[in-house]
Amino acid sequence: MPRVSCLYLDDSGTRNPNHAPSDGQFRDWFALGGVLINEEDEDDIRRAHETFCRSWGITYPLHSVKIRCRSDEFSWLNTLTPEEYQRFMIELSDFLTSAPVMGHACVIDRPGYDGRYRERYGRQQWMLCKTAFSVLCERSAKLARRDDRKLRVYPEEGDKSADNAVRRYYRELRETGMPFAGPDSTKYAALSAEELNETLYDLKFKRKSSPLAQLADLYLYPQARGGYEPDYRPYQILFDAQKIIDSAISKEEIPHLGVKYSCFDN
Repeated sequence: MPRVSCLYLDDSGTRNPNHAPSDGQFRDWFALGGVLINEEDEDDIRRAHETFCRSWGITYPLHSVKIRCRSDEFSWLNTLTPEEYQRFMIELSDFLTSAPVMGHACVIDRPGYDGRYRERYGRQQWMLCKTAFSVLCERSAKLARRDDRKLRVYPEEGDKSADNAVRRYYRELRETGMPFAGPDSTKYAALSAEELNETLYDLKFKRKSSPLAQLADLYLYPQARGGYEPDYRPYQILFDAQKIIDSAISKEEIPHLGVKYSCFDN
């Protein structure tokens, strides 16, 4: 059996390139990402997740938005003393930084994308999930190949239309390679269709009940916000612990292996 890396994915923001932004949104992005995990480490992560949840009496999925907003199932965080809340956040942070994973993502600034491509393509602009999925899978496949591994891709299950689109993007990567033409494909040393077909091993969807899908959710928001606010504390904690891919590779490797922050010109 081949050695396998696993890419667990969540998404944040709307995938429509010119959809009106949500009220109160910190920045207007579409992000796809989460964590890379060596398959043999998954059981250890599940046990650590169970230990953390049991210690706080949590019997439902860890959810980034609900924890940040102290809402819904996590509204009980509002009842904690400042000291207890601080302990919860420290223990959550310890769980995230001790897990044998690496954060990875593709984050697209929607106004920047729309400004760059609307005049050229009009209503023919791609949905942002196609760009993000292609870029992230290709970079993760390079990392897997570097370690002589195959790559399984595990997006979080969504609506039927979005999931079918992801299946199509995955199939196209294996059959025809990266969808981008022109100088960028050379600049980023993109893998060929043959290399992607050889490396991309499987695609399966996970529900939010999966501890590893929850880990992807918890890792994605700091990576997305960190593109706009590098001193955002949760991002800094992960980066300093070398849990974001950009902190674990050389500066020269970041443009073709690191987190992709797309259309951030402005």
